[in-house]
Amino acid sequence: MSKRPPSPERPTIRLATRKSPLALAQAELAREQLGHSFPDTLVELLPMTTTGDRRRSWSLEERGGKGLFTRELELALEEERADLAVHSAKDLPTELPPALALAGFLPREDPRDVLVVRAGVDVPRRIATGSPRRREQAALLFPEAVFGEFRGNVGTRLRKLAEGEADATLLARAGLNRLGIASWPGLVFRTLDIEASVPAAGQGAIALQCRLSQAEHYSGVGDRVTGRAVRIERAFLNGLGGGCHSALAVHFDGVRLHAFMPGKGRKSWPHPKGGEAVEQAWLEACRKELLA
Repeated sequence: MSKRPPSPERPTIRLATRKSPLALAQAELAREQLGHSFPDTLVELLPMTTTGDRRRSWSLEERGGKGLFTRELELALEEERADLAVHSAKDLPTELPPALALAGFLPREDPRDVLVVRAGVDVPRRIATGSPRRREQAALLFPEAVFGEFRGNVGTRLRKLAEGEADATLLARAGLNRLGIASWPGLVFRTLDIEASVPAAGQGAIALQCRLSQAEHYSGVGDRVTGRAVRIERAFLNGLGGGCHSALAVHFDGVRLHAFMPGKGRKSWPHPKGGEAVEQAWLEACRKELLA
């Protein structure tokens, strides 16, 4: 997309983003959406490195992943160095800083997980994933497997897998689609049904975050269907005390709510008809049933 230089007559939206290839691809989608919503405004990307990006040797599970990929972007908002921040919605903690709000969400991509295996491997014995949620559900599919972890961007993980560091890994279909990766030499991609691997809350959605004082200004940005689904997922997860790197999983497909909890298994419930009060009561009933 061509960019015109800023001028006094043309305001600028500063969009904070991570520097990874996937984050930048998502930021370009956000830039395009903002261009439609604010056609006379220049959207400027502010790429940043987060703690999670710098600490590649850290285990996200051991460190507690809340905020590791989002906090630096949120600080840029709070300090007014940025006007919006673009996040993978699944990376956002369920509790936001009090001065910040979610402005909206871009239309959701395919939310499913993909099992990526080395060619010739029918049943993977060594599975690498840093996600407790994926590990717990993959263990039900492959009870004989042992689990390890490797970090890095999508391309790095695919390269490590192809080089034999593991038999399989799990990735988000949405990220692969946004990067244009449909195949990789020496690897086979198997998309998993929601019933086999319940996605993380917000998986496949891109979130736009702003200062609370600017929430009304940006309220028309984004996709309402995606926003409703992700807010249902985050509300369900928040009621269980789950964070973005817990093993809890929840996905709303517009008709049913799907959930997974270690030791409880997978469950799903049809969405009721009614207003906000009915929906809140339904979410609470679903949580109680999952915990029973």
